[in-house]
Amino acid sequence: MRTNTTIGLDIAKSVFQVHGVDATGQVVIRRQLKRHCVVAVFQRLPPCLVGIEACASSRHWSRELQALGHKVRLIPPAYVKRPKNDATDAEAICEAGQRRPNLAPLWWRASDPGSGKGIGVKTARIATRRRRARMAEPTERRRRESLS
Repeated sequence: MRTNTTIGLDIAKSVFQVHGVDATGQVVIRRQLKRHCVVAVFQRLPPCLVGIEACASSRHWSRELQALGHKVRLIPPAYVKRPKNDATDAEAICEAGQRRPNLAPLWWRASDPGSGKGIGVKTARIATRRRRARMAEPTERRRRESLS
């Protein structure tokens, strides 16, 4: 039996689509799952890379899958370009996870606030922008005071 190396998971309200490929790029799994079956199916799979398109509930599912030992990569929607239906979307997510190994990660707040893992912004670029704004704040305040 061939093992999955990368899985694309298209999440929705009640029906999820799974598309998995092995190291050679051959399709190993392509199926539709109900919401209550997702965790059970991923428990039976060996740990692998799971790509999920970033959206509101993707962080919940990434924590669930990471607890099962899978490595989860949240893919920005801009990198998932295909005609939009569930099966092709899952395939595109899987492909984006494979072809972009150095993709900038999307960060999220850790489930335990005291754990120190994760940051509260979506990307490192936004964190940098906020840090620069905080550094410029005292200078801006002094400039305004000198004008008044």
